[in-house]
Parts: sequence; C-alpha cells; structure tokens
Amino acid sequence: MNLARTQLRHHRYAAVVIAALTLALGLLTASPPPVAYAADNGRWSVFPAEKADKADKAGSHRAYFRMKADPGRTVQDEVTVSNLAKEPVTFLLYAADAYNTPRDGGFAVREPTEKQRSVGVWTRLERTEVRVPAGGRATVPFTVAIPRTASPGDHPGAVIALDKRVARAKGTGVGVRQAVGARIYLQVNGERKPGLSVQDVTFDYDVPLLPGLGKDASVTYTLVNNGNVQLEPRVDLKAKGLFGRTSFDSAGNKLPAELMPGQRVRITQKWAAPPPLDWGSVELTASDKGGELVESGSTAYRTVNWGVLVTLALVVVFLAMGVTVRRRRARSAVPS
Repeated sequence: MNLARTQLRHHRYAAVVIAALTLALGLLTASPPPVAYAADNGRWSVFPAEKADKADKAGSHRAYFRMKADPGRTVQDEVTVSNLAKEPVTFLLYAADAYNTPRDGGFAVREPTEKQRSVGVWTRLERTEVRVPAGGRATVPFTVAIPRTASPGDHPGAVIALDKRVARAKGTGVGVRQAVGARIYLQVNGERKPGLSVQDVTFDYDVPLLPGLGKDASVTYTLVNNGNVQLEPRVDLKAKGLFGRTSFDSAGNKLPAELMPGQRVRITQKWAAPPPLDWGSVELTASDKGGELVESGSTAYRTVNWGVLVTLALVVVFLAMGVTVRRRRARSAVPS
C-alpha cells in the first residue's frame, strides 16, 4: 500500500474560513479490480480506465498513467471515478503538476490556484465536473497535448477528483475538502540527463555536561535532483570516530521513494544513543537505483563537551600540582 497525503490551501469558506484540502494519491489495495489499482480515501477512488484491449491482461488494470511521447504530440486516455459512498457525490476534476514535499519527500500536487508548468497545463479533461451516483462510476476522457517546446525528461502529475462539498471540522471554523488523485508519469522524448547532488550535511546534538546523559543525535542533509529524470535514491550514512572506529552505520535508506526532476528534499536521519566520548566525521553516499549516479557529502561531529573536559583536565592538573607541592614541602620539612 502506497498512500501519499498532503494538505493544500483552498478558497475561503464563507467570509473568513480557509478550507483545508486533504489529497490522497497512490496505490491502495482493495477488491475487486480495477479498484485494486486505485487511489482512494474509503469514500471514492480514482484510477486509469480499463483498456479496451482485454487481451492485454497486464495493462488492463493500471496503477498509474504512464505516458511517453515526442514534443508536439497529443496523448489520449481516460480516468474513472468510483463513488464508494451511499449517496451521490459531485466531483470537480482537474490536472496538476506533482512535486516532492520538502520535509519527507512525499508525492504531492499543486493546488488548482497555483501556477502549473507541465502536466497541469497540458492536460484537458472532457468534463471538469461529474456527479456520480452512490456505488456508481464515471469515466472521463482527457488529452495531454505536449507542446513542441516541452523540455525532454520526466514530468509527473495527477488527475484529481475533488469533492465539491465543504464540510466543517468539529470544534473549529475550518472547512475541510477532500480529494483523490491518480498519478501521471509522463516522459517527453529527448535527451535524458540524470542528475543528483548532496548538499548541506549537518550534525545536530545537544552535547550534555556529563558524558552519557545526552539525547539522540541526528544527521540532516538535502538531496537535489538537478537532472530531468525521476530518481529512486538510496542513501548510506556512516560515522567514523576515534581511531577510525565506525560509530554509526545506516545503509539503504530510501527516502524519498521517488525524487522528481528539479526537486529538493531535506531529510533528517536519527542517530540513537551516540557514543558519549567521541568525535570524527559523518560520511554520506547517495546513489540512484542501479548505482549509475553516486554523490557524497560529509560533516564533522562530536558527542563530547570540550568545555567540561577542559575544566576536568584543569581540575586534575591543579590537584596534581597541589599534591606535588605538599610532597615537596613535606620532604623539605624533614631534618637531614
């Protein structure tokens, strides 16, 4: 099950109330097909319509829209909205560009009021509003007209079905609207230039006054897709401390699951119970699926409080000096 959610700003409800729009996009498991390949929120689902060619068993039930075309060409397809509720519902239909949420890298889409640059601009639905009876379905054709000037590479997006109704959230003045979308993965033919970079690697830790009393540490970094190909990044983290000893090793992190072209994601990796007296460097290696792209970054770390150590060292030195002075005085006081 792969369900991505995000909250989007929408139009004002009544005079001053802002509606929060919850959007579900992804692959949910349900029964029977093709709902098994649909994104849904339990009340309605959105998915690519079944292909007319019944012999194409692998393609008749699709999880997402996957399209590939040259600049200047038009792609045609159909989207189906299934009403799982016990009452009829009117939906607003629109297409939107996709992006990665900055903090967790989730799949999200632009609001209808936001500026669209690719799929959201190129897609035209035959109907932008449908009323679906209880337990019924509506299938709407649409076209994606790719301009001749379209840049080659991957252009993710989605077709969204938004509940036209606005419900009031209990105990608040906020109106809530929900939407569900079927993802579109559009590839415009041309030169493909994958690109990946690692930026701003930092180590965060509240160094305690006394060793061993600190909380968990964290390593934060930014992954940037500076190419035109969608990536499935993998990140390996390794911290090497005193004498080259490995203090932390976290391999195979796959966040985000997909990093879209032109997107950047800030990710924080928890480091539980770091060693109390240690310092060294954190090495980060990011690669794409298949290892075609490999980028690295690093940052220094320490889990020891230098001020406390220096103070303790000075105390030890002063105590040692005091003991030495007393011994010398004791020796000089003994008659020869």
